[in-house]
Order: sequence, then structure tokens, then C-alpha cells
Amino acid sequence: MKIGLLSDTHGHLDPKVFKYFEACDEVWHAGDIGPGVLEQLVDFKPTRAVYGNIDGHDIRIVCPEHYKFRCEGLKVWMTHIGGYPPRYNPKIKRGLQLSHPDIFICGHSHILRIMRDPKINNLLYINPGAAGIHGFHKVKTLVRFEVVGKEIKDMQVIEIGSRTSGQ
Repeated sequence: MKIGLLSDTHGHLDPKVFKYFEACDEVWHAGDIGPGVLEQLVDFKPTRAVYGNIDGHDIRIVCPEHYKFRCEGLKVWMTHIGGYPPRYNPKIKRGLQLSHPDIFICGHSHILRIMRDPKINNLLYINPGAAGIHGFHKVKTLVRFEVVGKEIKDMQVIEIGSRTSGQ
């Protein structure tokens, strides 16, 4: 299963996303989607998404705050605001300790970060940074990877341009 992961588009979907995610089986969006983006992604590929703090009622009625699911042999938990190892939001930390996901994904910070958390089931933490043009990040980023059984392979960070260019 090939996955394209992004977050924090804030209503701006760079056309390069379609090129870089063309070979993906699914697209996952970790919140702060913004107007018009979800529809474009759903028309493009099967999409899993959570709402973020900037998302309105229209997105909140179709996307959950927390999305827990299986991908191949791995347990995944995706939410928008989660913190990062070891500085998780306290409610998130308790949930991680109880549910033991293999992959924890969140957005919100606009800071690209991929790391293992040896204290919580050696889970893989992924924040894909921000793919939109609003925020303090300098470069728009995406993450692409493959899940084969219980393995994560070919993890790639993709820079799709300057935040300020709007392109």
C-alpha cells in the first residue's frame, strides 16, 4: 500500500501534490485542510483525513478528530494536534500508552518530524510538516511511504516549493 501524507494545506493544494502522489494507493491528510482541498483529494485518490483546528463544520461533519485504522498489518492513529515524542498532548500520551499504535501521525506544528518513540511501543511518529502557504514554515513538504505487511518502506520527504511562492 503506497501512501501519500500531507497536512496543514489551509485551503491551498499545490498542483505538485497530484504528481508526487500519482503512484499512491491512498492519500492521508492530518488536518487543517481548509476549503476545497478535501474534495480535490477525494476526486484524485481514496483519502483518509482528520479535521484540524481551522476546519469548519463542513469538514468536521465528514472527517473525525481522531482516526484509528489498520493499514496492511499496522495500527495507525492520525489526529491533528498531538505533540511529539516525548512532548505529547497529555490526553494523546495516555491514549498512545493504552492503544499501542504502530504509527502515530499528526500535523498542526508545521514542523516536519519523523522519529521513533522507544518509550511507546517504538511507534513511528510522523508529522509531514505543512503543504500549504499559510504559516511560518519556509518550505512546503509532503511525505510518501509504503506499507508492506508490518513494514514501512521507502519513506521519502518531498519538498514542493517555497511557502511564499504560492506555487
